Amino acid sequence: MERPPSGPAPYGTDHGDLDGKIVAALERVAQSLRVLLWHEAREHDLTPLQLQILVYLLGHNGEQAWASHLAREFGVTRATISESIAALLEKGMLERSRGRGLRGRALFLQLTPLGVQVASKAARWGEAVQRSLADLSREERTAVLLFLMRLIAALQRAGIVTVARMCITCRFFRPDHDPAGPQPHYCDLLQQPLAPEALRVDCPEHSPLPPS
Repeated sequence: MERPPSGPAPYGTDHGDLDGKIVAALERVAQSLRVLLWHEAREHDLTPLQLQILVYLLGHNGEQAWASHLAREFGVTRATISESIAALLEKGMLERSRGRGLRGRALFLQLTPLGVQVASKAARWGEAVQRSLADLSREERTAVLLFLMRLIAALQRAGIVTVARMCITCRFFRPDHDPAGPQPHYCDLLQQPLAPEALRVDCPEHSPLPPS
């Protein structure tokens, strides 16, 4: 099993550089998440990527459960994802199935009962961070969510993030539909208003905005 990731020197050490300090703070958070993920993966004798695949498949299936889709989801090569899938198949946590409605004769991946068991436990690997968020007010947590969603959307436009199925990048999303109300946004697909904290980071019905 690989060693846990070590923390690199924080980016933007100039104390007068606001943007650099934001990047440095995000790196600290990312490093904490990597360590938590590594420890959870080690508990199940998995690599972090293998664990991420299991947790992802716990909530996604069909068209989103192909090797090519997973490679794009996690920003790795097809060879890398294939190696992880092969290991999970050998461990009895994944199996290949053929389902109706899938293109051609392609096989998709699904969790075995053992895979569901491991993924269900592993899906809670970020609870330590969630407990820390409890120290913030609801308004502060909502502001953090909106900030991160906007940052991810900007990174996607720059080609750095490849997948972002968020409300704010969806063609069904109507921001500030009722700006004075407690549910200012609106989803044309669900036909219902949305409060800021109800916005989704990973929506299965996401339909990308057309290129601007």
